[in-house]
Amino acid sequence: MQVIIAEKPSVAREIAAIVGAKNRREGYIEGNGYVVTWAFGHLIQLAMPQQYGIEGFKAENLPILPPKFILLPRQIREGKEYKSDPGVLKQLSVIKELFNMADRIVVATDAGREGELIFRYIYSFLECRKPFVRLWISSLTDKAIHEGLQNLWPGEEYDNLYLSAKARSEADWVVGINASRPSPSPPAAACGRWDVSRPPRWPSSAPAIWKTRPSSLRPIINSNSRRPKTRRSSPLFRHNASTTNMRRKRPMPPS
Repeated sequence: MQVIIAEKPSVAREIAAIVGAKNRREGYIEGNGYVVTWAFGHLIQLAMPQQYGIEGFKAENLPILPPKFILLPRQIREGKEYKSDPGVLKQLSVIKELFNMADRIVVATDAGREGELIFRYIYSFLECRKPFVRLWISSLTDKAIHEGLQNLWPGEEYDNLYLSAKARSEADWVVGINASRPSPSPPAAACGRWDVSRPPRWPSSAPAIWKTRPSSLRPIINSNSRRPKTRRSSPLFRHNASTTNMRRKRPMPPS
């Protein structure tokens, strides 16, 4: 039996229709020797500092650099605590059961770095060892899916793509956790907890440069940052436009 895993249910339905899987079950569609299941985007995420024994905010704990990152099912907030999303746990249970029964896994997550990471995190978290191949398509037309299923790529061909995605994910975690700790939001600081509602990617350094720039230079910057003239308001543009119009005039017929 071949198990195909897509990134989301809508994509799974498209693929299931092509391979002839028509029997809908809880968390998957089966038929014609195939089982098509799905994720809901990132089912697995990197654990927060509490999982490494770091509670509350203490400056002496910085920087937080885990020797090995822990993977957890996606978390949701319940009161002041965070717990695994029940819907995610249910779908992971379905995926794990299907992976255990599979002869081969066909990875049909999005053709890109994030799509590769979504599958690999699930694969690693479930400690799966089944062989897998990659469906690499850029559209969901019937033709594209048919051709992609006939030209599956070995999973190891995308190891470097996965390592790139993994490095980006872990770097986001390190920067987001450590850079946001010195100035936690007031509610988070008052409660002595980690504010995991913050976005994982630290904003551009441009606001920091602006904030630390001497105030004496700000008027100069402001005077040079006026809204530029549009092309249509430029005399040069008007000149070029009129010249172009003159060139386009038809010549007068001979008298």
